[in-house]
Amino acid sequence: MAVVRWNPWQELNTLQRQINNLFDEEMLPSTLVERSLNRFPAAELQETEEAIHLKLELPGIDSKELDVQVTEKAVYVSGERKSEHKSEDKGVIKSEFSYGKFQRVIPLSTRIQNTNVTAEYKDGILTLTLPKAEEEKNKVVKINLQSAG
Repeated sequence: MAVVRWNPWQELNTLQRQINNLFDEEMLPSTLVERSLNRFPAAELQETEEAIHLKLELPGIDSKELDVQVTEKAVYVSGERKSEHKSEDKGVIKSEFSYGKFQRVIPLSTRIQNTNVTAEYKDGILTLTLPKAEEEKNKVVKINLQSAG
């Protein structure tokens, strides 16, 4: 019987190759591709003393395809990015664009006045200014300190 020297690095290389093969484009089921994170718009939230400013990245979507609803504690955005079907006789088309319906609910850290929200949609960026409710603006909490003695 021959003695074979065990090389742990070789096993790690084999494992790395197997993991890489799992993520090959042809190996991914279409359901995983359809549920990718690209289907949800990226968000940026900034809170000031007076309001919460929310930006959503929605490139290639017409404003008529967006549904924006605001409650006192959350923002709900849904829409659809429709694919443009172009008939082409020759060639192969490979696209990384994602099409279809999406929805996102963004919870807010404080209550807002949802009747005074302003919105702007320009260059694929939806900007919402969500003014805080009056009782949230001036909210002061008194902390009682006890001396250790």
